Amino acid sequence: MSTESVLVLVSAPTEGEPIAGPGFALADPTVPHLDVNDLGAVRGDGVFETIGVIDGHPQALDAHLLRFARSAAQLDLPAPRLEVWREAVLAAVEAARSAGTLAAEAGAKTVLTRGVEGTGVATGWVRLSAAPDTSTARRDGVRVITLDRGFPADIAQRAPWLLQGAKTLSYAINMAALRHARSRDADDVIFVSSDGAVLEGPTANVLVRIGDEVITPPTDQAILAGTTQARAFDFFAGRGLRTSERRLGVAELAGADGLWLTSSVRLVVPVTTLDGVACAVDVDLTEGLLRHLRTVTD
Repeated sequence: MSTESVLVLVSAPTEGEPIAGPGFALADPTVPHLDVNDLGAVRGDGVFETIGVIDGHPQALDAHLLRFARSAAQLDLPAPRLEVWREAVLAAVEAARSAGTLAAEAGAKTVLTRGVEGTGVATGWVRLSAAPDTSTARRDGVRVITLDRGFPADIAQRAPWLLQGAKTLSYAINMAALRHARSRDADDVIFVSSDGAVLEGPTANVLVRIGDEVITPPTDQAILAGTTQARAFDFFAGRGLRTSERRLGVAELAGADGLWLTSSVRLVVPVTTLDGVACAVDVDLTEGLLRHLRTVTD
């Protein structure tokens, strides 16, 4: 078995499928397992979550699994057996620990697809691997550009079939946006709606400090609810800052007292420039937030 990752195949990933034993089994990640006709591979028809694992403890595991279930419901997938997925994630972590390969910071990705067309049987797995080194971005920050997402902020209500707010396997646009950023000598992206509202990054939520308030765009603007963002709000509240979800315009970002991107594995990075203009960076507050997010939690 690979020393770099752990793979757990979830044999009974959804309600209604027969379950035997724990409903999952360790598998060799170096050999093929996915059918080439699986709809997750050929159409991106599935959902996923990436759960940060710090010192062997999956962070906000239950919150991630609930979001996993919400995404599945948006795609009309069978409801995932969350108790099986939870134990599968823990089994992957324990397998890496037992093998002596568990990194101090890792990521556990849960994936649920519609399976092979015509079978009516979903496919599911968990893959645990070491997190990439993000220490430079955490310390020095990231250069960000804004990009038009191509739809208005209320698209989730107007066109729910576009699956905005679900964490689907269809990430081609997100990755294209990051490649475009790199071609413009930037590191990351903040999407903006066609009617001027700040949305989110391709793989991150946006946090903005304006005076004594920390704001994130609301999830009714076609935004994925952030588990790390929620933990960050707890930190800011503990520092006496107000927290809120509300619509933000791009102009508000330019004059902000702090701007961050949060995500499950990278945790938090400060934005140092936005569209080529320098942003205010509160080093002490950022370091305190990172320490908070790296604290082991359930």
